[in-house]
Amino acid sequence: MSSVQERVQKVLDLIRPQLQGDGGDVELVGIDENNVVTVRLKGACVGCPMSQLTLKNGIERILKQQVPEVTAVEAAN
Repeated sequence: MSSVQERVQKVLDLIRPQLQGDGGDVELVGIDENNVVTVRLKGACVGCPMSQLTLKNGIERILKQQVPEVTAVEAAN
């Protein structure tokens, strides 16, 4: 079985085209010992009022479904 980080990256790669279609992007920053994933939103996602909704209801929901070890997703500052 591949590592949590590899599986998270694969899921982000699947999500990325949808974000890029809206002018944004997402980058994996890291995963801590509690399996909290930190991502950096890029492009149009930066400063977008909907970015927190995208992060929690989109990226986090999908990651938790596809990689059950993931406990949360947070945005890097």
